[in-house]
Amino acid sequence: MAANEEEAVKYVWEGAIPLQIHLHKSEVASHPAPPPALVLAPRIGYLPLLVPLIKPYFKDSLPPGEDSIWFDYKGFPLKWYIPTGVLFDLICAEPERPWNLTIHFRGYPSNVLIPCEGEDSVKWNFVNSLKEAAYIINGNCKNVMNMSQSDQEDLWTSVMNGDLESYTRLLPKLKMGNIEDEFSRKANLSSPQSRQGGTETDVAGQVKTARIPVRLYVRSVNKDFENLEDVPEIDTWDEISYLNRPVEFLREEGKCFTLRDAIESLLPEYSGDRAQTSGEEEADGSQETRGEVKLVRIQGIEVRLEIPFSWVVNNLMNPEFYLHISVLVKAPQR
Repeated sequence: MAANEEEAVKYVWEGAIPLQIHLHKSEVASHPAPPPALVLAPRIGYLPLLVPLIKPYFKDSLPPGEDSIWFDYKGFPLKWYIPTGVLFDLICAEPERPWNLTIHFRGYPSNVLIPCEGEDSVKWNFVNSLKEAAYIINGNCKNVMNMSQSDQEDLWTSVMNGDLESYTRLLPKLKMGNIEDEFSRKANLSSPQSRQGGTETDVAGQVKTARIPVRLYVRSVNKDFENLEDVPEIDTWDEISYLNRPVEFLREEGKCFTLRDAIESLLPEYSGDRAQTSGEEEADGSQETRGEVKLVRIQGIEVRLEIPFSWVVNNLMNPEFYLHISVLVKAPQR
């Protein structure tokens, strides 16, 4: 395993976003109001897991009543089951550091957010996603189902604590396959870099196809823009399309299956001659208004679409074996 591949996965696990958490003004029951809390949030983590750190800070300022905790960004409720890093990449086109969020202990917006019972709900969501990914990769989820309760607990604890070493020790029990093509370095099967989709092989044992679990978040804006700071603020989740769909990793002799190929397989309306990628102009100078992919982010990285998809999968996948891709597009004007 190449040293740079080891470091890529390490950076994913160590990635964090500085948060400045404000208590919503309607819930301040002390004078003066408490200053914001500063928290470093793991990218692969989830906002509800930060509550044990944040609540003690605000406890003396809270009104009486039962907690129903949720977060918002500029009034926009944040879905708790989406990894924190994905939320940041998706909502902040121009990265904001620290990221200013508001925490609420009352008034849960059940018309927008599904209920959350703290860590138990987040753990359930993680394990369920892991089962879904195993089914996509292997055609069944029996390896996840057959894990002992203690192994499942250890796996979850390793994710909560950002403990890559402990997580890596448990990976062989999940028995996920690996993908490879002639443009990819051979991966060590016992490493986190080999956490990718189940495969079909030809008679020579070379990989032909693989199914990769992908969650694609597409934020669509109607107004054109040149700079990310000009992207309008998001108002509703209706502006975001969510695709939970596997990518068929295709191997063709002499060709490299790229991130562009993967995204175009998920978003055919932005593929080939029907779409335009940011920075590319039509040769004839046509001013036809059409859909345009403006930005692709994975793990906070603005990824070049020509990068081999196998490298992205090997290095940038989340611990539940899903590859989360945030895409900002200019919607077609019809």
